[in-house]
Amino acid sequence: MLDNLKKYNIVLASNSPRRRELLAGLGIDFTVKVLPDIDESYPSTLPAKDVAEYIAEKKARAYKNLLHEDDLVITADTVVIVGNEILGKPHDAANAADMLRAISGKSHSVVTGVCITSHDVHRSFSVSTEVVFTSLTEEEIDYYVDRYKPFDKAGAYGIQEWIGFIGVTSLQGSYYNVMGLPVQRIYTELKSL
Repeated sequence: MLDNLKKYNIVLASNSPRRRELLAGLGIDFTVKVLPDIDESYPSTLPAKDVAEYIAEKKARAYKNLLHEDDLVITADTVVIVGNEILGKPHDAANAADMLRAISGKSHSVVTGVCITSHDVHRSFSVSTEVVFTSLTEEEIDYYVDRYKPFDKAGAYGIQEWIGFIGVTSLQGSYYNVMGLPVQRIYTELKSL
């Protein structure tokens, strides 16, 4: 399967160990290449649901001039949205605890934007998953932040970790999207190249 990809050197442009694990689960060969200091800012007027795809596109543009003829680069960005507020990666433990309080007892959206780019291909899309959390106690929030240090995770949580086990009451959409990469959609897009 995915024999159409044999002409490409697939590059995952992400430091995330979860994204590496998820892409590897598709059974394709890829390398990881990460450029430092890519600007992840976005216009304040951009609707929250469009931010992740905007940033994934911005990341792809940073790689465009570095692509070899046979490179196919996958960039991604994930945001957590509560109401109209975007929760990115927390700056510190206090910020992480605030984010967990913001999602406690509520529904939120996890949106991952993805861009697949080569010299002759450019596809971008976003996938959204609705997640509902039970009400978390301060003790549970403190325990999770202290023990798991979720500072590299949008919304300050990893669904595959303890907080997901005890906190997530339901989700509608892709579980893997909440982990950081909508692999089913990526598989479909790669298959159609």
